[in-house]
Parts: sequence; structure tokens; C-alpha cells
Amino acid sequence: MRFCDNSDISPAEEEQIRRGAEIIRSGGVVAFPTETVYGLGANAFDEDAVKKIFELKGRPQDNPLIIHIAKKEDVFLVAREIPKNAEILIDKFWPGPLTLVLPKNPSVPDIVTANLDTVAVRMPNHKIALKLIELSAVPISAPSANISGKPSATKPEHVKKYFGDKVFIIEGEVKIGIESTVIDLTVSPPVILRPGGISKEMIEKEIGRVDVLADSDVKIAKSPGIKYKHYSPNSDVYIFMNRKDILKFLEFERSKLSGKKVLVALFRYLGEEGEKIRDMGFNITLSGRTLEDFARNLFNLLIVAGETYDIIIFEGVEERGIGLGIMNRLKKAGKKMFY
Repeated sequence: MRFCDNSDISPAEEEQIRRGAEIIRSGGVVAFPTETVYGLGANAFDEDAVKKIFELKGRPQDNPLIIHIAKKEDVFLVAREIPKNAEILIDKFWPGPLTLVLPKNPSVPDIVTANLDTVAVRMPNHKIALKLIELSAVPISAPSANISGKPSATKPEHVKKYFGDKVFIIEGEVKIGIESTVIDLTVSPPVILRPGGISKEMIEKEIGRVDVLADSDVKIAKSPGIKYKHYSPNSDVYIFMNRKDILKFLEFERSKLSGKKVLVALFRYLGEEGEKIRDMGFNITLSGRTLEDFARNLFNLLIVAGETYDIIIFEGVEERGIGLGIMNRLKKAGKKMFY
């Protein structure tokens, strides 16, 4: 059965995917693009292969991995039960940036799920990811392709920066830029453990009320991205919800910031405040003209600017739609947040 349209996969991509699938089947690890971020993948049913992911990333083993599948029906390979709400969300959002936490099939190694009785699974919406899973002939466990605690990779060069030649990289484009939304469907009402490309509003339209996990409520991590410090660049990150407050901060702290390299990332437009910030001698950029641009640019900005600047100051956005996911990542990356 053909479950994705591979007609636009180029011969060069096909060659890389086939090589990647051979590595997966032989117990190795491959970095590959999804629609969200780059993943670092291994055979989900091969415990030794999955261990290599944890070793490469320096990832704590009580932090579970997401399993990626290429056919909707393959969810039964990793989950022992598919609630009605799961069926609804699968039909609406798969393939896509939505991860479901479900009761675990005993066939899944405990290392994948951090010894929990739940499993996180999704079907990515990316031609290369789907073809890789198809040719590997196994579900693929894949966290983001970065050193644990660092910003997620969204470009092949990011993966290369983190892992050098230790990992085979399949090159491809990432479209969303932040990781998938994760929703726990083993509780009532369902709980969004990590916001992402599928918004709370979109989910509630399909299944009714859902809650969003607060950081203070994290006791057991059923999902990546909720227990440990994430997305930390080499720079200090400050977040302001009002650009006028950015200007006041820079004016007040100007003497203390002397000698430091500071980048100010404003949202949508520069405006009068942006021009004033530039006139003060600070570097300035746009995080994006839309929320989708911001999400797509975020990790690249953190990684690349993090190599040059001592401080990155972000203008925050409203926590609605994908803005909730953007702010979730910024808060985890940030040193200080100013409302």
C-alpha cells in the first residue's frame, strides 16, 4: 500500500533515504527532516539502537521518546488501545504535527517510554520522513536532533554542528520549526503536555475541552520537552511582552550592557521603538512577520545568534494558536521574562 506521495522525491533524496533506511535496519541512528524539526531516529523495537540515541544526545533515560509511524494503522503496533478521541484526532490531523500519548503496547521496549505504561506516537507530514519509515519497515523512535538541553535542529547544518560525522544526515526542508503538539489521551479531560503546530483551539474544535499542562504540575514526564531544561542557546535570553519595555530596559541598563553584544528580535515590524533601539547602537532583527515565520525562524535564530551575541532580547507574542508553542520554547530558553 502506498501511503504517501513520493512522486516529488528526487533521485538524490531517494539515495539518501535508502542509505538511511539501511542504517536504521542495521541498528544505527539517522538524522532526518520532519515537518516540525530534525529528528534523530532509530528502530523503535531495537533497544540497543535506541540506547545510541540517548548516548549521542546526552539525554536522561527518564525522558521518553516519540515513535514515528508512516501509516495510521501502524498505531496498533505501539499502542494497545485507541480511545475514541484518538481516532478523531488521527482522522483529522495525521499525518501532521500532533503526537498522541496512548496506552503502551508491551512490544515497545521500556527504554523508549522511560518505563512508563504509555507511549507517545505520531505520523509526520513530510515526504522524506514517511519514505524513510516505509523503507526501514519499522516504526522509528526519534527525539529532536540536538544535544540534550540545546535548541532543536531545523537545518542539516545544525545537526552537523551538534554531532559532526557521528550521525548520517538526510538533507531536507523543515516547514514548521517547533516540535509537535503532544496530547495525553489517557486522562480526562485530555491534557496538552507540549504545545506545538496543532493548537489547543484546533483540538478543542474536534474533541471538546482539553487542558494545558503547567510546568508546576510536571511530576512524571509522559512526553519529551516538559521535565528538563530545553532550548538553551549560548546567549542569555530575555523576553518582553511589550516592546516599549524593551526600550526602557535598554535605556536603563545601557551602561551595564556596554561591551556586550546584544541582539533585539522584534515581531512583525520595527516601528518607532525599533528605530530608537537601532539608533542606540543595538543590533536588531525581525523574528518573523507572522507567527508561522517566528516559529520557523526561532531555533535557527537561537543557534546562530547564540554563537555571536551575549544577550538576545525577544518580543513575546500572545499565547494563542502556534503562539502558545513559541512562548513555551522561549520561556524554556529564557533567563528572564518581563511582562
